[in-house]
Order: sequence, then structure tokens, then C-alpha cells
Amino acid sequence: MPELPEVETVRRGLERLVAGRSISSVEVSVPKMVKTNLDIFKLALLGETVRRVRRRGKYLIFDFDKQILISHLRMEGKYLLFSEDIPDNKHFHIFFGLDDGSTLVYQDVRKFGTFELLPRSGENAYFEQKRIGPEPTESDFKLLPFERGLKISKKFVKPLLLEQKLVAGLGNIYADEVLWAAQIHPERPAVKLKKTEIKRLHDEIIRILQLGIDKGGSTIRTYRNALGEDGTMQEYLQVYGRTGEPCMRCGQPIEKIKVGGRGSHFCPQCQKR
Repeated sequence: MPELPEVETVRRGLERLVAGRSISSVEVSVPKMVKTNLDIFKLALLGETVRRVRRRGKYLIFDFDKQILISHLRMEGKYLLFSEDIPDNKHFHIFFGLDDGSTLVYQDVRKFGTFELLPRSGENAYFEQKRIGPEPTESDFKLLPFERGLKISKKFVKPLLLEQKLVAGLGNIYADEVLWAAQIHPERPAVKLKKTEIKRLHDEIIRILQLGIDKGGSTIRTYRNALGEDGTMQEYLQVYGRTGEPCMRCGQPIEKIKVGGRGSHFCPQCQKR
């Protein structure tokens, strides 16, 4: 599943490709992916110009003049731009014809991606309803609210981080990475974390997600950015996918367990329960 660094990399690619382009046609082959009324969705986008492409957590936001299109890639969604003929592919589901003759295609093997068209005024309420936490930046992600959120929860820390409520953007890969970096076991109850551990975790979330953005995301399974390029963050992963390999910090073999139904990698020596 694309996490924040991958979605941010897609956003940057899309902005380069489609900002300033107007939509001349819309075709949808899988209606369930569009959460807005389908007829309104197709008609309201005609003639609209993409002013910019933004991101909120793992959501992509296409800005138009008076409305926004919110796109969630879910498990395997990706965008492709074709300047001429579009090849046959059963996994191509939504087609945005652009004013220069090119077509922006949304591909999704599992058909889990979603699209919602909203007035610009509805954006804040939309993300408040989704309970999306702050962006993982020094300016938005403040330590004190994060600490308070952890200290009132008896949940294991990893599933809590994956909820997106305390901070936006962490998925399975980066949650494993930040917990390893902060030396916190994924099954530690959040309420039992010490202040020093919370500070380390807070700082590592910012550092590692920014590193992921800098490296263009992690190319694992089918991820590509909007320009068809692989990310390189997988070359910098310290714990995810390294079951049985020596810990980069202490040499103890990395273990993998299920935490909240998700495969979780950790060092049993560095990350004591």
C-alpha cells in the first residue's frame, strides 16, 4: 500500500504532468470507485482546469477553481499518462481526457481506490470526519498533542500509529521503520511509553518519512510514481522485510510477528517489550 512518501512522490509527478491542463472527457469503467454521483462526477469535471495537485496524509487532492477531487490510491492504485493511444489493460478503470490530447489513466488491480468530488469549502469537514492527524512535519506535528494521544490509549503502539489519528501518513513499512529507529517494540501499550521514548518516536517519524520522500518512496511489489519511475527508499530500510537478517544496530536476527493483523518486523534485542 502506498504510504505518505509514495503518495507525495506521485503528487509531485502528477503536478508536473497535469497542472494547467483542462479536462475534456471523463470515462469510468468501475462506477463503485466513484463515491460521488457518477453523472455529476463526469459532468462537473468537464472543462475544469487542474490548478495544482496537493496531498493530505495518503490522499491526493486535485485543485480546480471551485471544487476539489480527492483520490485515495488504497492498495495498488497508480496514475499513468498517455500522449497518444491507450493500450488495452483490464486494470485501467478511469480515464481523464486532457485538452492537449493526452489521457490521464487511473489503474488499480484490486479496484479499491476511491474518488470523491467536493466543493472547495467542504475539504476541512471531509478530513475532520476521516479523523486524519497532522502532517509529519516539524511545523504541524507537535510533540505535546502526540504525547497526550499516546498516554490515553491502551492499544499497542503500532496499530495506534496506523490509525492516522495521531499523525498522518504512516503505513506498515514506515511504522516498522520508525519503531525500530526509536527502539520501541510494536506491541508496547501506548500508555506505558516513557516521555523519552515518545520524543524519540516523534522525531523519527518526521525524519524517516522525510527520508522516504527524498528517496522517492519504496518500490515494493508494484509501486511506481506518476512518471513510471521506481523509488529507492527500499535500499535504506533498516528492518522491514529483513526477517532473519542481523539487526543493523546490534546484530540480533530480525523477527517478524503479527500485530493487529499486520506483519511486523522488529529486533528482539533493541526493541524490548
